[in-house]
Amino acid sequence: MASPAVEIEVESRVVRVSNPDRFYFPEIGATKLDLVEYYLAVGEGIVNALRERPCMLHRFPKGLTGDKVHQKRLPAGAPDWVETVELFFPRWKRTADELCVTELASVIWAVQMSTVEFHPWNSRRGATEQPDEWRIDLDPGPEASYDDIRRVAHVAHEVLDELGAVGYPKTSGSKGLHIYVRINPDHDHKGVRRAALAFAREVERRAPSLATTTWWTKDRDPAAVFIDYNQNARDHTIAAAYSVRGLPDARVSTPLRWDEIDDADPRDFTIRTVPARFAEIGDLHHDIDDHVFDIAPLLEWAGRGERDENAEQGENAERPE
Repeated sequence: MASPAVEIEVESRVVRVSNPDRFYFPEIGATKLDLVEYYLAVGEGIVNALRERPCMLHRFPKGLTGDKVHQKRLPAGAPDWVETVELFFPRWKRTADELCVTELASVIWAVQMSTVEFHPWNSRRGATEQPDEWRIDLDPGPEASYDDIRRVAHVAHEVLDELGAVGYPKTSGSKGLHIYVRINPDHDHKGVRRAALAFAREVERRAPSLATTTWWTKDRDPAAVFIDYNQNARDHTIAAAYSVRGLPDARVSTPLRWDEIDDADPRDFTIRTVPARFAEIGDLHHDIDDHVFDIAPLLEWAGRGERDENAEQGENAERPE
């Protein structure tokens, strides 16, 4: 029998949560209501990560033991105060109204609708085709260790410092690490992806035994860390800061200080532990909007690299058999 619904007060809103005792994470005994209480505890952080961004939802209507639903369209039955943004998807030649968080109550309503993970765009609804966030995604190969991730992160940090860019790291909530950089919304997704690739190739150049930009998995060293520059492409999303992940231990994508990288273990950050950390240190990404980077130098790197590649191809074409 379903447990009675509860009403949750969220600022000026009231959100009705049905089936609050349904187990979402059986491994740790965490329920739907536990998930709600987690997001309430980190409310300022999750809203900061999602604010004004189109957001895809990863829903688990029966908990983690059931099917996972990737949902672009806002679930039916939303209150009139839940805000959205209309997006056009050329591949399907249709539009979708995606959740656009402007307040914590929208997050809690999405959790009521069985959302576990929040995956926002790297642009905001006022200019959805012009990203204001550059994302560096360090994705370990099957034979790479988390120590390898740490080493590549330090190289990335070194390059960012030289560029004068402020990077905000966080665990991915799974096996990798993300670094976010706030940028001017002056370029489209292709331009930001191009800049991200130029940066990734510089990190690869400095750490060739650790990092790779090789696109096809079959051609990639399984012990390397892939710098997934394609996460900056249009409609590519990754879990937000403070988003729970759909893993049995209810792991959380958690912001870190740079001096924590060497010791922080992603498995230590869960819905059971992150609220106390948040209460103690607050949102480590709270001032990201105060440090905006112009990607022009990266586009210059990209241009030089493309010219060098074209020149090399030309030389090979003219070389006699």
